[in-house]
Amino acid sequence: MKILLLGKNGQVGWELQRSLAPLGEVVALDFDSPGPLAADFSRPESLAATVRAVAPQLIVNAAAHTAVDKAESEPDLARTVNASAVGVIAREAAAIGAWLVHYSTDYVFDGSGSTPWIEDSPTGPLSVYGKTKLEGEDAIRASGAKHLIFRTSWVYGARGGNFAKTMLRLAKERDKLTVIDDQIGAPTGADLLADITALALRAALQEPVLSGTYHAVASGETSWYHYARHVIEFARRHGQPIRVAPQGIEPVPTSAFPTPAKRPSNSRMNTSKLQQAFGLTLPHWHTGVERMLTEVLI
Repeated sequence: MKILLLGKNGQVGWELQRSLAPLGEVVALDFDSPGPLAADFSRPESLAATVRAVAPQLIVNAAAHTAVDKAESEPDLARTVNASAVGVIAREAAAIGAWLVHYSTDYVFDGSGSTPWIEDSPTGPLSVYGKTKLEGEDAIRASGAKHLIFRTSWVYGARGGNFAKTMLRLAKERDKLTVIDDQIGAPTGADLLADITALALRAALQEPVLSGTYHAVASGETSWYHYARHVIEFARRHGQPIRVAPQGIEPVPTSAFPTPAKRPSNSRMNTSKLQQAFGLTLPHWHTGVERMLTEVLI
């Protein structure tokens, strides 16, 4: 099987290069990949030619405009990358009978309440990023392509920057940290998402009825404040030179850190559909974060 992977150098894309390899020949591209095959999502028309040239049986799209705040000031680019380009890929996938895997976000919801979102919950994005990601989802569903859309949240990877690494750096430099405590979600590893993708695909390729939208996050829930505390105390226990004392980490509301884009307060996501459809057990967020920290620190 030939697999076209788009967005290979992002956190999820990097892990997908590993997890997809046992499934077939992976043609992995990014916006700046050399050679004749283009994967520039700011030029959607180039993507159609790339899909036709590769002629894959499976397309996995890990590319997106993910700069949430920046999207507020460049909505046209965000819409081109997150919606228009995705629609082009979906239509090409449908035309050649290929499966399409795509990643979406908790930002398609309005973040109200405290109940975990299910796949059929009413959407209500609060930001340009959320709106354009939802438009991308809708374009896939409208195309008629066989697809797996994985909505996820709070993604991190050992490669590149992430919230945990930022907290560790600050914890080594400062006597006091203030961290938001009224946004709730589940930190989800890029490696876990990549493994979920490969396992789900093995089943979906045999059972097309599994085509659809799924929520894919680690189990458990936390706030950014408790996430930061967990990361810092793990590092302290493992001999890292942490300057901030436990009492020096203070919880604050979202309003303490105004941003151009509004964040959802409730990013809890119900993963029952994913687990039942594919027979998966999702590990607690502690497990993945501590594994990542061990790789980074030790």
